[in-house]
Amino acid sequence: MNNYSEQTLAQIASANHHAVPVFEKYHLDFCCKGKRKLAEACRDECIEMDQVVEELNLIGKNDVTKGMPFDKMTTNQLISHIVTRHHYYIKNSMPVISSHLEKVAAKHGERFPYMVDVFHLFSELQKEMTMHIQKEELVLFPRLMDAEKRFANADIDPAAFEFITAPIAMMEKEHEHGGTIMDSIRRITNGYTIPAGACMTFKVCLQELKEFEEDLHEHVHLENNLLFPKIQGLIKGSRKIIF
Repeated sequence: MNNYSEQTLAQIASANHHAVPVFEKYHLDFCCKGKRKLAEACRDECIEMDQVVEELNLIGKNDVTKGMPFDKMTTNQLISHIVTRHHYYIKNSMPVISSHLEKVAAKHGERFPYMVDVFHLFSELQKEMTMHIQKEELVLFPRLMDAEKRFANADIDPAAFEFITAPIAMMEKEHEHGGTIMDSIRRITNGYTIPAGACMTFKVCLQELKEFEEDLHEHVHLENNLLFPKIQGLIKGSRKIIF
């Protein structure tokens, strides 16, 4: 187990940027005052260090989703995983990343003007993704779960096909646009390369963007390549039965 108490805030954040939300939760300045050891910082801020260490020890665990049989999951199981893992991650990570980008753009925009572009691009993505996951959770996903149930019971209404296929096509289009934005951010930042002289917030921000893109790729894969084809396959089979 890591001896966090004797490490500086900057060292901990550099080794694992998942520590940043913990530091922000307790208002521990890992950037400008990042040279302080965790024990010293907690003492200065009158924070119980054991609680902070406990939360730090919980982060960075092995990804429990590796090896999960996604291809064997039902529609309900896939949707549950997407919502609880990927949608939850998006809702919680986007405000944090946006806040860090705003700070970097404001403080280092003159020296690194491309980060201003990155801030604007991510702001656009944040607005789109917020609406996107709302449409999935409130409209598309309930329709998909209902459709699977109806198909299983042979309760099929041909008029309902468009009711499902149209929003799927729209979500796939939005997935493509979101991927294009993250691709632009990756190219602008030269693959999230940390420039010389970057402050801790700058470094963490680039790490967060890299992780966000990786999560987005997995998220879109589960929907485009597993969830949507599962329902589309049922629709195709039902069309043959009806017509």
